Amino acid sequence: MTIFEAAVMGIVQGLAEFLPISSSGHLELCQHLFGMSDNAASMMLLTVLLHVGTLVAVAAVFWKDWMDILKNLFRSKTLGLLFVASLPALFAAVLLGDALDALFGSGFLGLAFLITCLFLLLTEFASKKMKQRAELKEEVGLKHAVMMGIMQAVAIIPGVSRSGSTLLGGIVSGVKREKAAKFSFMMSAPAILGSLLVDGKDLLENGGMQMLTENLVPVIVGVVLAAVSGYLAIRYMLKLINRISFNWFALYVGILGITVVVLQLSGVSFLPAFPFFG
Repeated sequence: MTIFEAAVMGIVQGLAEFLPISSSGHLELCQHLFGMSDNAASMMLLTVLLHVGTLVAVAAVFWKDWMDILKNLFRSKTLGLLFVASLPALFAAVLLGDALDALFGSGFLGLAFLITCLFLLLTEFASKKMKQRAELKEEVGLKHAVMMGIMQAVAIIPGVSRSGSTLLGGIVSGVKREKAAKFSFMMSAPAILGSLLVDGKDLLENGGMQMLTENLVPVIVGVVLAAVSGYLAIRYMLKLINRISFNWFALYVGILGITVVVLQLSGVSFLPAFPFFG
């Protein structure tokens, strides 16, 4: 693992985690482009620690909200909603994790980008329709948290955007774009933390500390850049969420998805085979 590779993946992780374009899909694509597919252990180490960077970004942007939650730990409505929203993904990971990995392997990457494209087009369409009917709520409630949680569970599929999916869930269930975006970003904290605990445990049991020592400088660079780019991505989305069309993000992931599928079908060596023809 080089410093350049870790730096690129750190920036990609930070931006793609909070822009609705799929961080897992982009990291996997970078992994194939850099020829890191054969070193699964190092990739897992880097991926796990890059999530630490994005967790720092969420903590930094919403520190007042987190402090309020801590001060009112047993009376916090937000904490209760975050708990409810985290349950579907937790159940999906526990009950279907291995099956999802087997069904939606690396070859599904291009199709996953296209699913994200569809979700984003639906999000923009739903947002306009709900706005015309003046049906969008000012605050996230229980039904919104449940729907966003279900969509977060769908985004367990590698390459499907977590933020894009949860934004769709929030807007379709009737909450304003900016409120859905803020709650979506805050939802990422328990999801990232849970992933860190599970994957971090596996890493420690398989020589993770030695790998970290051997790649310390690249990992530090990647984590710092993931935190910085993640912070900027959150700020960007919160500031422009009401002015920017999700169709632009849909166009990007749609072109990317088609490109990946075409390359897969053409049999390029650095990408896994298309799932139905490989």
